[in-house]
Amino acid sequence: MSDTGITPLLQRVRQCDLCRQQLPQPPRPVLQLDPRARLLIIGQAPGRLAHQSGIPFNDSSGDRLRDWLGLDRQQFYHSGLVAVLPMGFCYPGRGRSGDLPPRTECAPQWHPPLIEALPDCQLWLLVGRYAQDYYLADKRSLTERVRDQQPDARQFCLPHPSPRNRFWLQRNPWFEQQQLPALRQRVAELLD
Repeated sequence: MSDTGITPLLQRVRQCDLCRQQLPQPPRPVLQLDPRARLLIIGQAPGRLAHQSGIPFNDSSGDRLRDWLGLDRQQFYHSGLVAVLPMGFCYPGRGRSGDLPPRTECAPQWHPPLIEALPDCQLWLLVGRYAQDYYLADKRSLTERVRDQQPDARQFCLPHPSPRNRFWLQRNPWFEQQQLPALRQRVAELLD
């Protein structure tokens, strides 16, 4: 799909109000799409800061994610090589222990046509349990999925990069020691 072909689709997504009644603020779908993208990041939902700026992963979670991938902000946001599709496109609000889960209306409505608009996408990063549960047909835990994946698979599972996951990272040092070097190499090859 050309840039001009993707524009009407993005306009429809940005005007979406499927879950307006359930959101704490007016809808503001946050995503990043370019038909040249080779790397697709499927995350949870934008946080409060990303919602305010309209830029995906524009917060401390994004800083950690870019570090995990070995990318700087320029490569992540302006290269045309990285697409970001959250499971829920709008900020879902705050719960007792962090942000609420992503709204369930977005992925079935918008992921199929948006993913179809990414013909060159070679690697999907499934960030967090919501993306993994939606796209993987298994009952493994997030830890099992991240630990047991093959470095050359088309889908690569990651924990959420939120600072709230520091305890998971401390309990699973193998992730940073073994999985991240393989992921960084894979991303570098893709974007080279």
